[in-house]
Amino acid sequence: MLRIEKQSKGRSSTNLKLSGRMQADGLSELLAEIEKCNPLPCLDLEEVTLLDRDSVRFLIRCESKGIQLVNCSLYVREWLTRERGQMNNAPDVV
Repeated sequence: MLRIEKQSKGRSSTNLKLSGRMQADGLSELLAEIEKCNPLPCLDLEEVTLLDRDSVRFLIRCESKGIQLVNCSLYVREWLTRERGQMNNAPDVV
C-alpha cells in the first residue's frame, strides 16, 4: 500500500511524501494528487520500500514532465537509469 502525504511550502512548492509499496494499482491515486498541485510537486521517495516496474516507468514519465524526485535511493536511481535506457532502445512497433 502506498501512502501519500501532501506537504505544502506556501504557494511556491509542494512535496508529495510517499511511503510504503509503490505498485501499479496505486498509481492512479498518485497521478490524481499530482494533478491537483500547481506548480508541479516534488515526489519524496525516502520512505518508499518497494517498487514495481510500472512504478519505475511512471517515475520516468514524471521526471520527463518536470517533476523532481527527491530522496531517491541509489538502487531506485540506478533502476530508473537502466529502464530509461531500455525504453529508449526499444524497437518501434509497426
